[in-house]
Amino acid sequence: MDPQRLGERELSKLKWRCRRGLLENDLFVERFFSRHEEALTTRQAAGLQALMDLADHDLLDLLLCRKELHDLIDEHCDLPEVHEVLALMRAAPAAHHAPSVRPEERPLP
Repeated sequence: MDPQRLGERELSKLKWRCRRGLLENDLFVERFFSRHEEALTTRQAAGLQALMDLADHDLLDLLLCRKELHDLIDEHCDLPEVHEVLALMRAAPAAHHAPSVRPEERPLP
């Protein structure tokens, strides 16, 4: 069964709902949307909604791997779709490939 994609209106509402009080959380959320919004499913949106119900500091602790979902008192967060979205949000940004030549080894212009 093909997962149901999130519609444009639902995506817009979800983005609005995901605005946070801590800049650090906003950065994680922004990166998540820039990578995954085109393929976001309704199931993943539900997982993201559950994460957004958390207090800012609890969310940041999760995103920075200082806590795990089972550490939280909130039971509605310990669901497969929440784990899936949290893993996507924690994923490190793609490394930019820097030149392997040190500046002092570069030829002069």
